[in-house]
Amino acid sequence: MTGMTFNENANVGGNTARRRGRGVAVAGGGIAGIGAIAVLLFQLFTGQDLSSIIPTTPQTGTGEESEIAQCETGADANRNDDCRLAAGSVVLDEFWTSQMQGYRAPQLVIVDGQTPTACGTASNQTGPFYCPPEETVYIDPTFFGLLRQQFDASAGDLAQLYVLAHEYGHHVQNLAGIMDQHPNNGTGPESNGVRTELQADCFAGAWVRDMTDQVDENGVPYLQEPTPQQIADAINAAGAVGDDHIQEESGGFVNPESWTHGSSEQRQGWFDAGYQGGVSACDTFGVPGGSL
Repeated sequence: MTGMTFNENANVGGNTARRRGRGVAVAGGGIAGIGAIAVLLFQLFTGQDLSSIIPTTPQTGTGEESEIAQCETGADANRNDDCRLAAGSVVLDEFWTSQMQGYRAPQLVIVDGQTPTACGTASNQTGPFYCPPEETVYIDPTFFGLLRQQFDASAGDLAQLYVLAHEYGHHVQNLAGIMDQHPNNGTGPESNGVRTELQADCFAGAWVRDMTDQVDENGVPYLQEPTPQQIADAINAAGAVGDDHIQEESGGFVNPESWTHGSSEQRQGWFDAGYQGGVSACDTFGVPGGSL
């Protein structure tokens, strides 16, 4: 962990995040090594189901919902992954309300094991994803603990919020009609899928750039100014889930024609583009493939 992210006295109560589901848990001793980290990181950021690789203990998932308990202050958010994500949704909603006319907040569901969705089952096998028909972001925070405790991977506070901001970027794309304008046209380094993912990384960087501008009703900024180490962790997280890095760490060869999210260099570069230039710097569809 790289220090606190939220100001401890900030009021983050009133968030609309919900917890849903009971069921599947990743078996802690099921896989090990660098390849396992790559598999988990790939799921964490891409929503790909690799259940055939990761042993699990199947149980019955439910659609029952509950509130995120003990999530009223920035101190609560700094102590608890669930509350950190819920509090992050408050800040992201305020940011996008200021950036986009007609913005409406998505629902954030903190997945506990697994739960059914209109886009398939959300679980700790599929990782975080955005479901357009529901306008809902699904995240299972157990991945953060697993990466920190068992695989010695960085999943610090800001890296977690980067994951959330990336998924909110997809919500913005849905609202703005970007997904309809640039539908799936297959895989590859210049595909619409890669451009969509890189734009979501850029949107996340743009939010991090301005993350301290949002304040509670008492004028207290929700978030502290990120440290250089936190920014480095977020950028490194973006690089860790580049298609080329995942392919290499999984023991395969790099095949750009199979890419769906972009290379490590691209993901880091577009996060930084948003961090340096804001939302207006995020037109990944307006640049030639060689410039991605």
